[in-house]
Amino acid sequence: MKGNDVHLKSLSDMEDSSLLLDISNQVAVLTINRPEKRNCLTLELWRSIGRVVTELDGRDDIRVIVLTGTGASFSAGADISEFAQVRSNPQQVEDYELSVDACCDAIAACAKPTIAAINGFCIGGGMNLAMACDFRCASEVAQLGIPAARLSIVYGIKGTSRLFELVGLAQAKKILFTGQRLKAAEAHKIGLVDEVCVDGLSLAQRMGRMISDNAPLSISGAKTILNSLCANAAPLTPDQVTAILDQAASSEDYVEGRNAFSEKRKPVFTGH
Repeated sequence: MKGNDVHLKSLSDMEDSSLLLDISNQVAVLTINRPEKRNCLTLELWRSIGRVVTELDGRDDIRVIVLTGTGASFSAGADISEFAQVRSNPQQVEDYELSVDACCDAIAACAKPTIAAINGFCIGGGMNLAMACDFRCASEVAQLGIPAARLSIVYGIKGTSRLFELVGLAQAKKILFTGQRLKAAEAHKIGLVDEVCVDGLSLAQRMGRMISDNAPLSISGAKTILNSLCANAAPLTPDQVTAILDQAASSEDYVEGRNAFSEKRKPVFTGH
């Protein structure tokens, strides 16, 4: 699937069609498709989303990944109705949280830019997914919150860390202690979302197309360096930084960028 080809299907490993994939103009839109459950996340979905993002990250025909939900919700969080079967004792709780962390870590580690298009409720586990993305574009009617304190659940260390990085200590405490939902405008004010507009998905797709025109090695290199500067991240060594810079400097895309500049035309980058 390259160029302007469009493909929409249920992913092969999700027999119940709870994930959909749409690829157009090198932007992949991965959609949680459980509108009757406000796109609540089952354990199997946690496992599948991370696996699919990793697969998409390895594809040359994709430059940007957008994560969203069908209907009036991004995701209303974990599917609590299955907790009695999959999260009812300390071992299950540990295993469940490992699956959640593995999913969100896969999104955060993706070399390609990731954008959460928040089109409604983004609650609890949905927030974890959105915060793992590089950007969050919210519709004006979006509502965001983490009601863990109302369920006697302690939000995981990685999700809490991402929340803290985005909004700071006092706001993170307020969100976690009160469990209140934030409207999109308030979430934007404190830095929890980056953009608010009428249609979060349309904005995310426009941003994705803008990013996809640029050099993939520049973007993945910048993402690696920026992520290493976060408080809890392992810093890059000088040799690692040099390797990132050298990869771009010795690439065909660097030659293409210089030639396009000289010839006053739009560059066509391949990621090589």
